[in-house]
Amino acid sequence: MEIDKAIGESEDKRLKTKYNNAIFVITRALSLYSIEEVAFSFNGGKDSTVLLHLLRAGYFLHKKELSASSSNGGLSTFPVRTIYFESPSAFTEINSFTYDAAQTYGIQLDIIRQDFKSGLEALLNANPIRAIFLGVRIGDPTAVGQEQFSPSSPGWPPFMRVNPILDWSYRDVWAFLLTCKVKYCSLYDQGYTSIGSIHDTVPNALLSVNDTSSKEKFKPAYLLSDGRLERAGRVKKNALIKNDVGSDSQKHEVLLASVIAVGDEILSGTAEDQLGLSLCKKLTSVGWSVQQTSVLRNDVDSVSEEVDRQRSICDMVFIYGGVGPLHSDVTLAGVAKAFGVRLAPDEEFEEYLRHLISEHCTGDRNEMAQLPEGITELLHHEKLSVPLIKCRNVIVLAATNTEELEKEWECLTELTKLGGSTSLMELYPSRRLMTSLTDVEVAEPLSKLGLEFPDIYLGCYRKSRQGPIIICLKGKDNARIDSAVEALRKKSKEGVFVDMK
Repeated sequence: MEIDKAIGESEDKRLKTKYNNAIFVITRALSLYSIEEVAFSFNGGKDSTVLLHLLRAGYFLHKKELSASSSNGGLSTFPVRTIYFESPSAFTEINSFTYDAAQTYGIQLDIIRQDFKSGLEALLNANPIRAIFLGVRIGDPTAVGQEQFSPSSPGWPPFMRVNPILDWSYRDVWAFLLTCKVKYCSLYDQGYTSIGSIHDTVPNALLSVNDTSSKEKFKPAYLLSDGRLERAGRVKKNALIKNDVGSDSQKHEVLLASVIAVGDEILSGTAEDQLGLSLCKKLTSVGWSVQQTSVLRNDVDSVSEEVDRQRSICDMVFIYGGVGPLHSDVTLAGVAKAFGVRLAPDEEFEEYLRHLISEHCTGDRNEMAQLPEGITELLHHEKLSVPLIKCRNVIVLAATNTEELEKEWECLTELTKLGGSTSLMELYPSRRLMTSLTDVEVAEPLSKLGLEFPDIYLGCYRKSRQGPIIICLKGKDNARIDSAVEALRKKSKEGVFVDMK
């Protein structure tokens, strides 16, 4: 069989692993269901084309195993029922390729001209179909929550979704098509990298070729070097991403933050947590009010419970520690559980890791590239080798020391100035005073001041039990703070409350 032979002769170990895993899923499905009980949803796109040839190979190998035949021939017909949802908004090139492929590989197409759900209901009512092969990959809008075998969603006709290429990347798809030398839709040679309808798809501008002629030209899709930008040719209905914080209504409100550290080594006293103190200072310096800091053990449930609690009461949660490939690195799993989602391979993040530690990537699956599915946004900055991870209102920091935190914080604040995904507030003005009064002597005037200036934050602390009391006044307006300081000074003798630099 030409597909199996081409992969067998390839030196691409990753592709071979992906191929073998996909073939296993296909042959298991063909063992669980009869040929009359399975169907293949074909749409003419690159992912669907990959699955077509995987199914051809999988069916051939399945039949070969059953008959214990050593034949190395091919398939004259494709016996799996193939359904094609024909749409008036589809590219003519997609339609042409689909019909040509059907003729070339002996496919009997069931053409459906209804919407997907209605057409599916009619198909399943008329046929004993129990499982449908789909060319869904993680990163697709419909892939959230799916496994290689996933029952259909509530409200849909009952059937098993079989996703053999769920964990394939853009690179894997093109490696397969080029290695096997199979035909694909001609649009991919015209700069299209992800094809939807004629209304929302254009060539990927990243493949544009500088040309003196008036007609714009594009390189083929397989030359896109960064698979993370596969969908850059999809026209976005909303150009701006809605952020979790930083809307106009919040510009004059105090934003609340919490800081979570994860590490048994901190709780045991083996390592000192310097990041928490530094992070609290930085958050306060840009106007955030830190509500709580906590240190958790390396346990998924502990992280999940604390993140779930803090994300519901704070505008932003900052968490660090426990990020990586070790058994004790449970932070991302805890964040995922807090939001009720799973960890899934993130192709964009994997590309960063592959560039960073390619010589250490020995398998087809990089555990460090498993991120909370459907809620993760990567915050990019040229100074960072890998982007920061943001899961709705939770930011996961990778820093392990104050120097690394300084760089990540600098990048985060620069991103906000550039209109990025988070929005930190302006620096709130403050003044610090020092007094040698006792706690009892200073308590009454401060209580009265709090009633007179409810919009001013008043904080007190000592650096030592015998040392002076330090009073911090913080608010939104310098004039109000100055007025509060003068009011406090009038309540005691001159020179009792001294400004600190």
